[in-house]
Amino acid sequence: MSVSKPPSDRTDRKRGAVTLVGAGPGDPELLTLAAVRALQEADVILFDALVAPEILDFARREARTMLVGKTGHGPSCRQEDISALMVKLARSGKRVVRLKGGDPMIFGRAGEEIAACRAAGLPVDVVPGITAAQGAAARLGASLTHRDAARRVQYVTGHDRRGDLPDMNWPSLADPEATTVVYMPVRTLEKLAAQVIAAGLDPATPAVAVARATRPDEEVIAATIGELPAIVAARAPRGPVLVMIGRTLADVAASDAQAGTERTGLRDRRRRA
Repeated sequence: MSVSKPPSDRTDRKRGAVTLVGAGPGDPELLTLAAVRALQEADVILFDALVAPEILDFARREARTMLVGKTGHGPSCRQEDISALMVKLARSGKRVVRLKGGDPMIFGRAGEEIAACRAAGLPVDVVPGITAAQGAAARLGASLTHRDAARRVQYVTGHDRRGDLPDMNWPSLADPEATTVVYMPVRTLEKLAAQVIAAGLDPATPAVAVARATRPDEEVIAATIGELPAIVAARAPRGPVLVMIGRTLADVAASDAQAGTERTGLRDRRRRA
């Protein structure tokens, strides 16, 4: 795929520059044109473990790719080391793309990396991506907002720096007129569900766990928030997982797994066409 390059003076060739790029939740067809352009212009691509391998097919052949992935509860590059490497490469004159799953500005540690670039006096841009919540909701056909069921959406993280459940505003998460999306919740889901139920959320509130959203092997687990933690623990889905909670998910049934297979087949046929 080729994308024409618009006139731009953002990149200082002598000192390089950094672009934080959102790779989206997995399906390469969800990349933006700006993301593809950045990949085709990069000298070095520092990519996360959650980035789908197919995304790197859009990089120019000469670009150097380096995995700097942070894997949940496993061996990971330290954030300060990633930032230092990014700055070092850009200072040497490289056009660096920091490629992140989803959107860099949503639980992507973009703030720390932008601060590191600015402290080093380096130009830094951000190309937004489709975050996992948007991709999952689109695949499910479940709007995250609804005039009668959800007046707001809230994104929260399922763990803190230590991997534990963070202290949150539990009454806010228990609001029946909100849709709550929890990123990276697998290990803390049981505690989180207990807290929101104790704060007043009806345990019969619909909830959906989505693993590997938008990818061909996407896995959907639909239940109530009271039942979901035990089912997720039993199935132990692999890969990135998010949980959506709220009344807008009432029409999403456990049989959606079959619907997901049908959607995948349609998507594959479209790509072969």
